Amino acid sequence: MSGIHSSILERIGDTPLIELHDLVPQGSARILVKLESENPTGSMKDRMALAMIEAAERDGRLQPGGRVVEYTGGSTGVSLALVCAVKGSPLSIVTSDAFSVEKRNHMAALGAELTLVRSAGGGMDATLTRTMIEAARRITERTGGFWTDQLNNADQLAAYHRMGEEIWAQTGGRVDAFVQSTGTAASARGVSEALRAHRADILTVAVEPAESAVLSGGKSGVHRIEGIGAGFVVPLWDPKPIAEIATVSTEEAMAMARKLAAAEGLFAGTSTGANVVAALEVAKRLGPKATVVTVLCDSGIKYLSTLLYKDGAATVREWDGGYA
Repeated sequence: MSGIHSSILERIGDTPLIELHDLVPQGSARILVKLESENPTGSMKDRMALAMIEAAERDGRLQPGGRVVEYTGGSTGVSLALVCAVKGSPLSIVTSDAFSVEKRNHMAALGAELTLVRSAGGGMDATLTRTMIEAARRITERTGGFWTDQLNNADQLAAYHRMGEEIWAQTGGRVDAFVQSTGTAASARGVSEALRAHRADILTVAVEPAESAVLSGGKSGVHRIEGIGAGFVVPLWDPKPIAEIATVSTEEAMAMARKLAAAEGLFAGTSTGANVVAALEVAKRLGPKATVVTVLCDSGIKYLSTLLYKDGAATVREWDGGYA
């Protein structure tokens, strides 16, 4: 029966495109959002986690039942925890209090062993990233595990090439611009490479935090857009398939994520807010005949305890026994 899958891993990918309406001003291009929250853990990182693990299995770097190690803000870790749970591999994750407790609890629920690195005031910066990397290196040495090493692992590019092919097929080749935020840089690069292989003049835009705009030549700084902006130029960054770099502040990204939920019913995290801020600017420039595609990177459920959504309680009032 075609409706029965042998594993949850078969549900990774083939996510839908959703058109924005209320947030897009008249005279702007159509904006389509790739709904990556439809993946099993609610994140596009399911794609890259599966790609990295299966590539390592094929070439023998990861033996059946072998330990996997990674440092992560959470979404990659949750995705690896899902894949490792299905495949029977123990997983050691290095993460931080800079990232949401929902992500940490999700990883633990899927069986991951967590090592927590304390941040400076809950912010993400280059020092935190490098400390997490060092912790992962030491755990790998101690356990003899396979370190997926997401900042250096090019195996994930294949997952995002597939995502680019999905977008091309879903739009019937009608893509004029693609906008995506950058963490490992694999998604912005991989999707852009795939789309530009079909049409070289597609406008590809990488998005980074305004507070840490290192790809734009700025200084490294602290920001709160989880999952992007490592604070240094990451190894997988390749400027060739990227036409432009846009910067979006944490404040702008959070405000847009909240608007996206309230106006469009699309519940997402801060990196998605950054994507939509940048996509709206591109859509204004390109005009009504164009199509801009961006990414809903993950579900807002992962951020309910963070500054992004926890103030939502301010919209709640207690019933006093009367009728409003």
